[in-house]
Amino acid sequence: MSIEVKNITKLYGEQKVLDTVSFTIKKGEIVGFLGPNGAGKSTLMKILTGYIKATKGVVFVNNFAVTTHKIDVQKSIGYLPEHNPLYVEMYVKEYLQFNAAIHKIPKEEIPKIIEKVGLTQEAHKKINQLSKGYRQRVGLAVALLHNPEVLILDEPTTGLDPNQLVEIRGLIKEVGKDKTVLFSTHIMQEVEAVCDRVILINKGKIVADKNLKELKKNQEQVIEVEFDFKIERQFILTIPHLKSANNVHNTSWVLTFDTENDMRPVVFDFAHENGLKILNLTAQNKNLESLFREFTS
Repeated sequence: MSIEVKNITKLYGEQKVLDTVSFTIKKGEIVGFLGPNGAGKSTLMKILTGYIKATKGVVFVNNFAVTTHKIDVQKSIGYLPEHNPLYVEMYVKEYLQFNAAIHKIPKEEIPKIIEKVGLTQEAHKKINQLSKGYRQRVGLAVALLHNPEVLILDEPTTGLDPNQLVEIRGLIKEVGKDKTVLFSTHIMQEVEAVCDRVILINKGKIVADKNLKELKKNQEQVIEVEFDFKIERQFILTIPHLKSANNVHNTSWVLTFDTENDMRPVVFDFAHENGLKILNLTAQNKNLESLFREFTS
């Protein structure tokens, strides 16, 4: 396993920030670590990287225990913290040379990293002249300099505009082709766009661990519909792929279907065939967003 977390608990005084958290991540996975603000995501990432110690439990990265082999762990991890720490008065290339010297990385590697993260046109600029999107690229370049096996990215897309979001997503997917990536966010769309799997944390506890392909495959479709007349349940139950039907108020129904196909035309056909008019209809897929609401509300 690239990452193995066993019964991690973290206390700050009397406050329990993490409560017996356990999970494993295989080599080559891109895993979204999803949860509301204050759920414990950043705290766990700091424990994984050795920046802070857990109160209880143990963490292994590439089979090294963080508590006993901290240097080996940090050598195998590339870390982009939530608040990307940069020396903004330095030039991009100068800053990367400075970090390369710390890791004893040959200078010849720097142009390769600059090209990989898409900084070629910005490499001659000072960091304080860059947009937030390009500053994130600089942070990612530093995380990749020593060619780590594991990337830990804490809220890497916060504050980016839509174009920058697309660029950073693509970059994370690209570098994730040959590395294990743990990607923290509270934005569902980011996980769906980038990750293979999602681990959902709430109030310091893991509340869900799902493969995204399976989650999408097993999506349920929910349609809320209001007819102009009250109808009996036996008629509603003739609609195909219907998993459940809940008569919420007189002529209004909540219909749950076990198919990915858009069932709105089928509901319209049902109404027409039975001489009914539809006064209101809304539809949604029971996807990651509804899973998030279900486990964090």
